[in-house]
Amino acid sequence: MVTTEWNLVYGTGAGRDLHGDLYRPAEPNGAAVLMIHGGGWQSGSKDMITPQAEVLAELGFTCMACEYRLVGESAWPAQIHDVKAAMRWLRANAADLSVDPARIGVSGNSAGGHLALLLAGTVGDAEFEGVGGNPGVANDVAAVIAVYPCVGFYVGERTSGTNDATSILGENPDPAAAAKASPINHVSADFPPTFFLHGNGDKVVPVSASINMYNAITATGALAEMHIYSEEPHAWARWPAWVSPTMSEAGVFLERYLLTGHRYGEPQAPY
Repeated sequence: MVTTEWNLVYGTGAGRDLHGDLYRPAEPNGAAVLMIHGGGWQSGSKDMITPQAEVLAELGFTCMACEYRLVGESAWPAQIHDVKAAMRWLRANAADLSVDPARIGVSGNSAGGHLALLLAGTVGDAEFEGVGGNPGVANDVAAVIAVYPCVGFYVGERTSGTNDATSILGENPDPAAAAKASPINHVSADFPPTFFLHGNGDKVVPVSASINMYNAITATGALAEMHIYSEEPHAWARWPAWVSPTMSEAGVFLERYLLTGHRYGEPQAPY
């Protein structure tokens, strides 16, 4: 049975408290997942994450769904500042949650997937760290679940697999700021293992976004895997019929990389 603690304060931003919902499994497996909602950085709430968090918690993962300031309240990069503060809170409280601080991953849908990937790729970047809570606590990531994520922004003419920078940066966006806000520009050989889930019927964030990010990660020698579902549109993974199967797939990936520490090429026990 999963127990939920609602509206815990994990940090502050723009003079107000920031909240997260904590989903605690009956039998924690020692790993945790920070979960980030979508909504184009302009809408949405942590409540959107509840069904997905419950599935992962049933599998033994301690989950925290965080709110973050939307762009209508605070301009970019407040959103990544808040997400990093949430990760710091989760790690700072790991012992009380029966979580190994080295076994914390992140999951996000759409705009949340963008924030999850950017969180993973910008550890130590002062511009994106923020001061929202638990300063000095590490916010690195052990694994990423990216569900139809935005991975890059365009200014002017659209390029393959990108989204309009005005959605996150407002009118007349600076191209340099758009490039820095793009997770695909923060890939390195030490990028954490990443699981992509996307539908090839997506008209909001094209499947080429995940494909491009997958290719960029694996080109460095870092680890990634891709799950593409035919015909499915944007937001489909939150539909009731799809929550359990897709999060169960994600759970298998998280078990491999947060619990067993498996890496490609290593010997594995026979089934």
